[in-house]
Amino acid sequence: MQKENTFYLGKIAKKFSFKGEVLIYLDTDEPELYENLESIFVEFGKDLIPFFIESSSLHKNSFLRVKLEDINSEVEADKIIGSHVYLPLSMLPKLEGNKFYFHEIIGFTAQDINVGNIGTIIDVNDTAAQAIFVITNEDEKEILIPVIDEFIEEVNRETRTILFKTPKGLLDLYLLN
Repeated sequence: MQKENTFYLGKIAKKFSFKGEVLIYLDTDEPELYENLESIFVEFGKDLIPFFIESSSLHKNSFLRVKLEDINSEVEADKIIGSHVYLPLSMLPKLEGNKFYFHEIIGFTAQDINVGNIGTIIDVNDTAAQAIFVITNEDEKEILIPVIDEFIEEVNRETRTILFKTPKGLLDLYLLN
């Protein structure tokens, strides 16, 4: 499985028992969706290695206690502690309305209620405290719009567009130069 075909589920945080069980910190608002997984992909270097799950249960809200096939001791569990865990994109719950996954809206057309067509969303930068839509227009200018619910009027998956209602002056910073 290629990493670009997966999504980050969480991180193997610590050992749970002497039989090789581990706790996976789930980076999600809905951990219950992942309680009955059959398998996961564990990252080792640049590779994603599949592991089948023998048993699992939720632990303290945001952890998944798992017993992985072929991990039968504390020593074997130690080798995977700190590793990131991934699942195929096909396992992401479908979102509706104005909710979206960042990877889902790459390539969408960005439009503004007042300005019209802004450009194409090429990325969502989520490395800072505030995630930002990265948009390029036909003049190859880069336009940055914070990912704020109040700025998003509509996400239309059929037409692959996002309609924004940006504050007055925000787009002028990019378009009037």
